[in-house]
Amino acid sequence: MFYKNKRIFITGGAGFIGSALASQLIKNGAVTTIGDNLSTGSLENILRVWEENNLKYKKTRWGYEAENKHKFIYIDFQEFSDTLRAISDHEIVFHLAANFGGRGYINTHPADCCENFSINQNVIKAAYLAEVDRIQFASTACIYPFDLQKDYNSSYLLREEDGMKNNWANADQEYGWAKLMGELILKAYHKQYGLKGSITRYVTAYGPWENDTHAIIALIRRAVNKEDPYVIWGSGKQDRDFTYVDDIVFGTLAACEKITNADAINLGTSKRYTMIQVVEIIFGILEWRPKKIIFDTSKPEGVKTRALDIKKTKRSLNWNPQFELRQGLEKTITWFIKESPKPTETIK
Repeated sequence: MFYKNKRIFITGGAGFIGSALASQLIKNGAVTTIGDNLSTGSLENILRVWEENNLKYKKTRWGYEAENKHKFIYIDFQEFSDTLRAISDHEIVFHLAANFGGRGYINTHPADCCENFSINQNVIKAAYLAEVDRIQFASTACIYPFDLQKDYNSSYLLREEDGMKNNWANADQEYGWAKLMGELILKAYHKQYGLKGSITRYVTAYGPWENDTHAIIALIRRAVNKEDPYVIWGSGKQDRDFTYVDDIVFGTLAACEKITNADAINLGTSKRYTMIQVVEIIFGILEWRPKKIIFDTSKPEGVKTRALDIKKTKRSLNWNPQFELRQGLEKTITWFIKESPKPTETIK
């Protein structure tokens, strides 16, 4: 009931996670406004969410408007005056907007990822000036130090305090640094002005309506298309903590409701799978496997290992991930086969 009738603004709500979050907020009775420049998100995601929630909609001068006062506005969050005007008259801000793709994009678009520095500053400052009740910042495991993720077969789980271990940071490339600075901006506004907020660190989210710039969808597409030889980026030995989108959404909602001191919590599963293990599960679900697998080491694979400690999250939010990897992959593959989403360039 916490979100019922709340006026909520979602930056980046046209994206994969943002649209799933918007859908759940609508189900919870919130009045949502989605702001997005559609650089990585899509209008189709927003309209689909409204249709799934039986909301009729119409085009407006600034975007689209649905029944029960739900809105979409086209906006560039690098423009501060537009950002402030858009956020005004809302009670809660979920800040997911970012210039982002997958690992290939991060590696080849460092300057574009730096746009996130200004985006985060503008949104958080606007939230303060608009006197919102609170802001929820979607961060990432990319803020964690590289030296804790440099070895294959690690068993170390990244803890929230590792982000600034001994007051030092070593984030994962420009994207990771921008997210870390976003966290520090929110903490600064809480410390100086009392702005309520929370920070959620996502790790390798996956699920329906994601695109090929992220590994899971790319791997599923190759398997559904029965590509042989079958290509895996990197050595295949790199591992990740794969988190299904529904778990991300419910963890994000719980964090926003229960945390107000700009504290950070991890949203993951604490379980790690190598890319080789992931594709074997995919092959098993599809009951097909290629005769040959190629490991393309000319493509980026990111850090060697990454999984999150979620003890603090369980304690703070009474939250637990509900989806095992195979279960999440089955749901994602079912969606993929039904919808046949168009491919997206993994590196441009």
